Amino acid sequence: MDNLYKLIKSSKSDFSSHADTWDEVDILSDKRFSYPVCIGAQEGMMEADKIESLPGQPQGVDFNQYAGYVTVDPKAGRALFYYFVESPQNSSYKPLVLWLNGGPGCSSLGYGAMEELGPFRVNSDGKTLFRNEYSWSQVANVLFLESPAGVGFSYSNTTSDYGNMGDKGTAADSYTFLINWLERFPQYKNRDFYITGESYAGHYVPQLAYTILSMNKNTNETSINLKGIAIGNAWIDDNTSSKGIYDYFWTHALNSDETNARINKYCDYATGNFSDMCYKYQNKGEQEAEGLDIYNIYAPLCHNSTPKPIRGSVKEFDPCSGDYVYSYPNLAEVQQAVRPFMLSTPPGHPADRPTTIMPIIRKLIASGISLWVYSGDIDGRVTITSSRYSINTLNLPVETAWYPWYTNQEVGGYVVQYKGLTLLTVRGAGHTVPSYQPERALTMISSFLHGKLPPSS
Repeated sequence: MDNLYKLIKSSKSDFSSHADTWDEVDILSDKRFSYPVCIGAQEGMMEADKIESLPGQPQGVDFNQYAGYVTVDPKAGRALFYYFVESPQNSSYKPLVLWLNGGPGCSSLGYGAMEELGPFRVNSDGKTLFRNEYSWSQVANVLFLESPAGVGFSYSNTTSDYGNMGDKGTAADSYTFLINWLERFPQYKNRDFYITGESYAGHYVPQLAYTILSMNKNTNETSINLKGIAIGNAWIDDNTSSKGIYDYFWTHALNSDETNARINKYCDYATGNFSDMCYKYQNKGEQEAEGLDIYNIYAPLCHNSTPKPIRGSVKEFDPCSGDYVYSYPNLAEVQQAVRPFMLSTPPGHPADRPTTIMPIIRKLIASGISLWVYSGDIDGRVTITSSRYSINTLNLPVETAWYPWYTNQEVGGYVVQYKGLTLLTVRGAGHTVPSYQPERALTMISSFLHGKLPPSS
């Protein structure tokens, strides 16, 4: 997850020319979005991808799960890995939800499926699993995609792909994956479809959504029934998000008055032209906040010397869970069960990263799809303050005023509905919202999928 911080600190001048090149003409003329999309032979692949049983899974598993590869570029030998979980009840009627982790470089299998919203979590032995009773598969059929190539089990036989995969290439490959995956699982072709994700998926999710909407209009491909997107603790605008980090640090007593005053004096967030003095005091602000898990400023740290029970509980956050998840997918019997070909090389920074996603957000609002931005309110890296600053630049009229929403007779967070966009907080959650507050996250996503605001009492 440190990749996001490195990306934030990278030179902005390298990316400014890519800020608003996402339109239908540009997408349809870009060779990376070539159409018709190459569709490989998919007959019998669904049955071949079915997982009979994951090693160490608990008894009583009552749902279908699948894993496998979809080739997105036969010439380059580039293939994306997926893990798919059908809902235990009424799967044939429930929507299809795609989950994308960010990073860049975060595994949707390791983070999303195994630490956040998937049906299982990994016990401290790194070998066995326990059920997540608040899995999003309770309300949807959930597809976890490892994207771009180089993330998790996704790979390319052309090693230069790892250093050249930018935002547009990622969107094009993800779109190609979906078209082919729907051929493999044709029962989902007409299903209501939603895209969700977090962190740098604040780029990936809106970009893929806009690609789908553009391709639906302009090609003879399978029309994907996109209904909405939800992005969590999402990095969507460099300038407002960067300002939000340091204002959040100060308002949460992580920075001194002096440091905050100098950051605001020397950093020109209106233009994004940051001086050496700006970087000096931003770095000082980071140093003052050291010693914390900046992705959840109130979470305990992982101390490996502390004895831990083997059997975990989804209701108790374990700061060492990342260690267990790292061990589990690397077990030989797990890799045999899900049949990955290889472990990949993590990709570099996106070569064409725009400094802002706000133009795409505006286009998605105009399209009429549902658009939610949610935020764990104790994340210090992509803060709720950053999300508010970014959304405020849209100057959208308020349709439902800010109010507290509830889960299990407690405040789950706060929500405000603008015209075309909903902003929602999840109380007591860090950067990976379902890791810290799984019950509240399930209430939130259930409301989103049902097209209504979360309960006010």
